[in-house]
Amino acid sequence: MPELSQETERARGPLPFGPAEVTGPSMVPTLHHGDLLLVHWGARVRPGDVIVLCHPFQQDLLVVKRAAERREGGWWVLGDNPYAGGDSTDYGTVPEDLVLGKVLGRYRPRATGQRSPLALVRWGLSAVRPVLSDRSASRRLRAR
Repeated sequence: MPELSQETERARGPLPFGPAEVTGPSMVPTLHHGDLLLVHWGARVRPGDVIVLCHPFQQDLLVVKRAAERREGGWWVLGDNPYAGGDSTDYGTVPEDLVLGKVLGRYRPRATGQRSPLALVRWGLSAVRPVLSDRSASRRLRAR
């Protein structure tokens, strides 16, 4: 189950933007364990956006998923890794009031042992990236 670290809840403050940290594999290849996210709390969500939400059954647990489509009763959310589970195929639609924000970008911390100049350049070019909406999410949903 892709979760956000416990520090995420404490980091949420009065500002509309804030950090979050990913734990778990369900959003691979888009997000990896240990990635740091820039979240726009309270942002308008559209199909294909990567979002942060409260788990429907454990509301003290924050998760990150892709909003596939709006359905009666809320959002149908999916992980980008179909083998990891822990999405709407397990718990159904997520009510709108449990959706907390939209992920704008991710930052991958530098791996230990990256000391060569070439490794540092490669890390620098790939460390910070926007997290883009995947408009094909609803097509993947219909294919299942």
